Amino acid sequence: MIEIVRRQLAASITTMNSVLNENSIHLAVVEAARLISGSLKAGGKLLVCGNGGSAADSQHLVAEFVSRLTVDRSALRAIALTTDTSILTAIGNDYSYERVFERQVEALGCKHDVLLAISTSGNASNCIKALELARGMQLHTIAYTGNRGGRMAELADVAVVIPSQITMNIQESHLALEHILCMLVERFLFGDNFAETRQQLAE
Repeated sequence: MIEIVRRQLAASITTMNSVLNENSIHLAVVEAARLISGSLKAGGKLLVCGNGGSAADSQHLVAEFVSRLTVDRSALRAIALTTDTSILTAIGNDYSYERVFERQVEALGCKHDVLLAISTSGNASNCIKALELARGMQLHTIAYTGNRGGRMAELADVAVVIPSQITMNIQESHLALEHILCMLVERFLFGDNFAETRQQLAE
């Protein structure tokens, strides 16, 4: 059993090291933060969606935006499209599960908004439909994926693609990069003094 623990930690670290050494991923996260901060400055908001563990990631990321990550600052406009069971079950029942996020983008999406869709495969059909509609509505689009990006990477203005085909390892890297995304948005919005305050608290 101990060997299983060590083996799984090693697999996670291997994926994280691949992310650490892939500059294109770093640039994509910075660009995603730039898009989101620009949206928020213009009066827009962040919409986030995903299935299963990626649904949990959606809610986690939005919680960091609306509450805080490390230090006090103004609440940031963000909505997880994964949380309202009445909406999700109504759309799933009346239309199809493929449309549970698309329909919410139609209802809530506005000019200047950003849709961030999360899927380890990059091929979640409901995320694809949401991204397609978001593009048609001229929202900015971001995809967090793995497995070479899938169809979602093609539909996104910015794609953060984890170089792995192992779902749990992709999710672990997604979460780390979601935290970093929030940090970068905070820095874009609140400037260097905010970043210095955060660093001092960390020390």
